[in-house]
Amino acid sequence: MEVNTLRALVTVVSFATFIGIVWWAWSRRRADDFSQAANLPFEQD
Repeated sequence: MEVNTLRALVTVVSFATFIGIVWWAWSRRRADDFSQAANLPFEQD
């Protein structure tokens, strides 16, 4: 395997991982969890 083929493969896998993380973060199932986490600094004991 050539080094350029390996570099291209790593680039494609990294991009797919990035897209997966973005999709997970913006999914509707996670919206409530992230809303609660965003408001944590404003809650007082």
